[in-house]
Amino acid sequence: MNRLLNLISYIFHPLLMPLLGVIFYFHKTPRFIPETVVYAKVFSLSILTVLLPILLYFLLKTIKKVESIHLATANERRLPLFINGILILLIINRVLPIDDIPELYYFFLGILISTITCFALALVNFKASIHMIGAAGFFMFAIALSIHFKININGTMALMCIIMGAIATSRLHLKAHTVIELVIGFFVGLLPQLLILNYWI
Repeated sequence: MNRLLNLISYIFHPLLMPLLGVIFYFHKTPRFIPETVVYAKVFSLSILTVLLPILLYFLLKTIKKVESIHLATANERRLPLFINGILILLIINRVLPIDDIPELYYFFLGILISTITCFALALVNFKASIHMIGAAGFFMFAIALSIHFKININGTMALMCIIMGAIATSRLHLKAHTVIELVIGFFVGLLPQLLILNYWI
């Protein structure tokens, strides 16, 4: 059971959620977007949201700023969250400007707001669940796309509810978070995506 719950934490790691949101968008959008553009965006975002953060994690671990990839303490989270915020700003300004693909621009704007909020909470030694932030942000973005494009994603929504339940169970069982940290994480991920809907739907 421990192995399964550990596996869930790694499979649905928050580093993967922004990229999953982008892939989901390109899969569901009815708009014509040239394949070369899709591949270029996915490749760029794979580097900036997954590969580069992993490399930076190993650098931070080498200089003993973090102990594990799960960032177990509020103090460990501050520098990685600050760096991640800079990377998200880079994505918004260079990879997904507002006049390029507005839906993805606002998706990453919501991620930036969640990241800043999580960083602020870490400064006051509150450890909101980054796993729940990532999953809830993707969940709300998927719902927003279904409304925006008038598509049925009931299956995706049901699957995401199961996944979020599995993530919460995993984090509780592994004693990585308390219930309140999971609940706060859920709303820190969901509310920014919800609040900016009016700008692009």
